[in-house]
Amino acid sequence: MSLKILFIGDIVGSPGRAAVKALVSKLRQRHGLNAVIANAENSAGGSGITPRTARDLFQSGCDVLTSGDHVWRRPDAIELLQKEPNILRPANFPKVTPGKGSVVFKTEDGVKIGVICLLGKVFIDALVDSPFRTAEEEIKHLAQETKIIIVDMHAEATSEKVAIGWFLDGRVSAVLGTHTHIQTADERILPHGTAYITDVGMTGPYDSVIGRNKDRIIERFLTGMPTRFELGINDVQLHGVIVTIDEKTGKALKIERVQEKAPVAVKDDEEAPAF
Repeated sequence: MSLKILFIGDIVGSPGRAAVKALVSKLRQRHGLNAVIANAENSAGGSGITPRTARDLFQSGCDVLTSGDHVWRRPDAIELLQKEPNILRPANFPKVTPGKGSVVFKTEDGVKIGVICLLGKVFIDALVDSPFRTAEEEIKHLAQETKIIIVDMHAEATSEKVAIGWFLDGRVSAVLGTHTHIQTADERILPHGTAYITDVGMTGPYDSVIGRNKDRIIERFLTGMPTRFELGINDVQLHGVIVTIDEKTGKALKIERVQEKAPVAVKDDEEAPAF
């Protein structure tokens, strides 16, 4: 017996949340999905996560929310991650960091699925342990409960993502890259049964520069001066992947990219931070 998991790439602000709300239920029906996992670290105004944005995404059909280096941009994220077990911060943050980096949850059919959130070290300014060693530690715990383990590798460098894909091949069901907001075309099943893609892409406005108002970003590149990184609002799309997994072995059988256009454009309703 196989199951299908939709993994949604970095959700950006209310345009991204609107796409999830409009499309996830349709994708569940169309593909017979058993679970939905989404990276939500940019769901609030394009940077950070709040109780409100988390609630929106859970109500829209997401089962687990992962994150990355922007997870602490909103002050109420600390309490949120302490209370909500299905919202993950990177597991390789120091152990004293609030929240947790992995979880095992049950689908409506009672199937247990493990999820691990990791943060890369290359080109990312964060105090984190090795994602490679941390992954091994987390897998030891999760493997006691389930053979189905999904890894969100939130990283900048493609080399680091590819390396951890090979490192974990055969030990997890999927290694799915996030963070760069650009979907790559290298999805495949590695030799020992792990589904892999370097980046699943972004869920948000594509009439933009990785989700931000393109005029503001161009101005920043031209002048080097700080500017408020407003969000784009047009051409809203949901990007991600659907991974089909053998329930008994935990091996991936198929990985396919998802690119779905949302029916409406939405103006973001939360203030974006300046950079």
